Amino acid sequence: MENNVWRRLNTLSRHLLIKIEANQVLHSNCLSALDGVSEPVIIGAMILDIHGIPYTQSLPRTTNPGMVHYVAGGVARNVAECMTKLGSKPFMVSMIGVDMPGNLLLDYWKSAGLAVEGIQRRQDVGTPVVCNVFDVNGELAAAVASVEAIEKFLTEEWIQQFRCNIFSAPVLMIDANLSPSSLEASCRIASESGIPTWFEPVSVAKSRRVVSVVKYVTFASPNEDELIAMANALTCGDRFPPIQAVDNSGSRRPIECLLQLLKPAINVLLVKGIKLVVVTLGSDGVLLCSKGGLDLMEDHLKNIKPSSYGKQLYEIVTLSCPSNKFVSQFERGSSDLIVVHFPSLPASVVRLTGAGDCFVGGTLASLCAGLDVMQSIAVGMAAAKATVEVETNVPSEYFLDTIADDARQIYSSAKVLGD
Repeated sequence: MENNVWRRLNTLSRHLLIKIEANQVLHSNCLSALDGVSEPVIIGAMILDIHGIPYTQSLPRTTNPGMVHYVAGGVARNVAECMTKLGSKPFMVSMIGVDMPGNLLLDYWKSAGLAVEGIQRRQDVGTPVVCNVFDVNGELAAAVASVEAIEKFLTEEWIQQFRCNIFSAPVLMIDANLSPSSLEASCRIASESGIPTWFEPVSVAKSRRVVSVVKYVTFASPNEDELIAMANALTCGDRFPPIQAVDNSGSRRPIECLLQLLKPAINVLLVKGIKLVVVTLGSDGVLLCSKGGLDLMEDHLKNIKPSSYGKQLYEIVTLSCPSNKFVSQFERGSSDLIVVHFPSLPASVVRLTGAGDCFVGGTLASLCAGLDVMQSIAVGMAAAKATVEVETNVPSEYFLDTIADDARQIYSSAKVLGD
């Protein structure tokens, strides 16, 4: 009997302590917002990636000699780190365990001088971990992911504590590792104050979670497979078959032909409420898609308030990429589909993981610095190019002169695609 009483008292005290800590966090964050702090908010996964790289062609069902690296990963975490290295200062909302992977991730985050108040640590869960095995060419051969903790424990209740941060943010980015209820809670908070939201699909399976938040999303950044999965989920069927980017002769289809195959799925996302669809095509570049003229595209971004943190990025890119390049190519007030193709640059590829995340991070850092969407896409692609040329998910450093020069080449080669 006595033991039962003590157990109940201990449970009650822990509950009250959690409540007090939660209120302290919420109070602290609201004070920061009132002080005029305007930081982009990134909500999603922090994951420890284990990379296995064989020295030679792998043999099945046996141990292969090679290298094993621990790499800080997770889509949202990669995006936030990329933004940081381009001069932004994102606020991360995530969760990790009290264990070795969690310690590595948190120590790395602290070393970058970033806020940790939004990162929940739990004794009762393991930090998300993904084990990647690559082939000798740097392509992913197999992977095992243990990331369920993000869905279960990065909850609506935890996210609600940072509503003041979201209210004051120039932009919110969410990754689809979150549960549908957490995705919706995040988007609903941003919508209440008109904050643009960027949805990163993460994978084909998780991209379908867009259904719960599509009406809130300003940007979505699927690759072609994720695009098809999202369109099928939004139409409750399998109307759209997988895209064959290679023709019968084994050659890559011209970008105009690829657009015709993708256009029906793109239109579904736009009709359902997403304002700008950014389709990533790997070596074929990026398609920026929107309904309406340039004036409407700019109107979707009017609530992104430039941050002083990105001043250097803004100045160097503005010199390289004049903002009036596309004005004459858009019919103002048009309700037609607008598609701009940004070609990729040749790269010395080492590893492809992290490139899509750094594209998103580079684009968001640029938007938060005050660059327009065309300039920002070009910077995002330049950041992705720098990423595929290194071993890690995010380069240890970005050289702004190089980023600006690569962005200039991409920006000057971009073109509006017609029907």
